[in-house]
Amino acid sequence: MSTRNTGRNGDSIVFHGCSATRDASATPRAGGQRRQTVIKGKRVKTIDVHAHAIIPKAFALLGHDIDQHQFPDMDEMGPKRIAAMDTQGIDIEVISVNPFWYNAERDVAAEVCKINNETLAELCAKHPDRFMGFASVTLQDPRLAVEQLEHAVKKLGMKGPAVGASCAGDEFSDKKFHPFWAKCEELGVLVFIHPQSTPELNKRFKGNGWLANTIGNPLDTTICLSKLIFEGTLDKFPDLKICSAHGGGYLPSYAPRSDHPCRVAPWHCNPEVKLKKKPTEYLKMMYYDTLVFTSEMLRHLAAEVGSDRLVIGTDHPIPWHEDPVTHIMNAPGFSDDERIAMLGGTAAKLLGITD
Repeated sequence: MSTRNTGRNGDSIVFHGCSATRDASATPRAGGQRRQTVIKGKRVKTIDVHAHAIIPKAFALLGHDIDQHQFPDMDEMGPKRIAAMDTQGIDIEVISVNPFWYNAERDVAAEVCKINNETLAELCAKHPDRFMGFASVTLQDPRLAVEQLEHAVKKLGMKGPAVGASCAGDEFSDKKFHPFWAKCEELGVLVFIHPQSTPELNKRFKGNGWLANTIGNPLDTTICLSKLIFEGTLDKFPDLKICSAHGGGYLPSYAPRSDHPCRVAPWHCNPEVKLKKKPTEYLKMMYYDTLVFTSEMLRHLAAEVGSDRLVIGTDHPIPWHEDPVTHIMNAPGFSDDERIAMLGGTAAKLLGITD
């Protein structure tokens, strides 16, 4: 049965679902104390930008039953949730709701987002030193999404929008989304991209291995980022701050291939889209979470995009990576300053956290 933390008017939140002495033990401290990370004798604040929740009241508006969710046994926001963060060594989580409303009727979707944002903002306000929020927006109506985002950032204290990797079959590189990207750029907020699988491949994903997620999610992100690059969206909005989940999907692992298609097969490229940079150079304009699974994957990701572009992502409470801090601390080849940046320094700058 799901566990919930009740907020105003009975709303609730359910979590569903990274050459000096260092101290980042892989095991929890005795007595339930918060696990701390120390580098060069200084306490490091750790910030997780990839953590999930569901607001049951909003979930129900689209006819969904929270108890039928694929991860129904969630930690409640409050002592249990904070205790889990303490064990992981995470000081701050920036919570997002995966968009399940993109195919809904506009006004219903708008109400879903309103409930999500108000409930999450209220709950985050109870624990301002531990939780922050990404806003839900009705992207099927980009102009409404602009209004929602401005309200969420300026009135509710949200840190930016959480979006999928496309919206109701439309790519984010479509011109209809330009007003939304312009508003994100104007506000200077971080856009968190979380994939929603690749439903066009559902038939092939059937069977063993949860391939809709295992393969479908990274693929969805890979397509999204590639479209933003090749369609010139990142040229039009060069100050857009994008962070994508799961280390950017597959793109950073095979990025150099992107530099060659318009040379090999120019008839497949639009001559009217004249990119200002090589496709691989755009990877260094974006940010990525550290939800990759080995030290070598983390090293490679940093080599492709820059260690200053990496931030902790846990997918908490879905247990993809239960020790994200040690993942960073134990990966060879990084300097102390690079580890400090990945653990929280870069995220703090992106999110405007000053203390």
